Amino acid sequence: MSTQARSGKGARVAPTLEEVAARAGVSRATASRVLRGDKKVSEHARTVVLDAAEAISYVPNLAARSLVTGRSDSVAFLVEETEERMFSDPFFLGMLRSAQESVAVAGLQLVFTVMTRPEDRARFLAYAAGGHVDGVLLLSLHGEDKLPQRLEDLGVPTVLSGRPLTGRRRLWYVDADNIGGGTLATTHLLSSGRRRVATVTGPLDMCAGQDRLAGYRKGVEAAGLPYDEALVSVGDFTSPGGYDATRRLLEQSPDVDAIFAASDLAAFGVIRALRDAGREPGVDVAVIGFDDIPAAAEHQPPLSTVRQPIPELGVAMTNLLLRRIDGETPARTQVLPVELVLRETT
Repeated sequence: MSTQARSGKGARVAPTLEEVAARAGVSRATASRVLRGDKKVSEHARTVVLDAAEAISYVPNLAARSLVTGRSDSVAFLVEETEERMFSDPFFLGMLRSAQESVAVAGLQLVFTVMTRPEDRARFLAYAAGGHVDGVLLLSLHGEDKLPQRLEDLGVPTVLSGRPLTGRRRLWYVDADNIGGGTLATTHLLSSGRRRVATVTGPLDMCAGQDRLAGYRKGVEAAGLPYDEALVSVGDFTSPGGYDATRRLLEQSPDVDAIFAASDLAAFGVIRALRDAGREPGVDVAVIGFDDIPAAAEHQPPLSTVRQPIPELGVAMTNLLLRRIDGETPARTQVLPVELVLRETT
């Protein structure tokens, strides 16, 4: 009876690993190694096994395999934000897309979770402790959150997006050069002749918010100017946050002629607030954002920004986590470079 035949009750008989091996002309052990992503197989074996599996629509029995390997073959993508923020910010969606692609190539499943309430945290910790995920990609950590340490204490490898604010325990993370990006933006604004260069910050309970502000300060002081708190308005990474922070900034420093915003979404809010105040973005007040999300180039006027490599960040995080899951001890930190992209708001 072929793999496409049905049992007496009419149910389709699932193709087996033995059938894949027989069709490919290899041993069961070789077929198993290929299908679990083992790199220590020949290219010929890989090709014939994958072709055979596709031909008979073989799907690995992950539950059975987990009994043998002790793994779930799942990785969690965990975001500590509201669902509204998660699905409205292209940064998270870009990270999710690249992480999903990398996990799929490794033959694993990605479990996506948004955590907003204390009960969400308790539920996820219990889920992770139960062996349902082999590792965690953790994004948008606020303050000295102890969740990464708790996951590591449970034996669940965890990789963070961004430098952790707590230094009590060394953790693994991947980040963009936020300080360098803030310095790039500020230095360009000052070198272009702007003298009252302000910043709308990100949330200061996050490493990205702190580091981009530190980069702004570094750029100001490198130009021989004093760091002026009146030119700093604390915001967040959202458009409404950027709008409100700019309104406050213009009230205390109406003579600003340039603003570095800590994200592109915040920069969109900056531009809207400037227009409401009768100031022309790019003419009266130059604006630079951070991220280079797709909407930055399409905005009117097109937004100058600091580009961080969002897809590469997601890939680097995932690869670092997969190496840890495989028992390797890679370097704990990776910081990827950024670049300045100039458009019509400067």
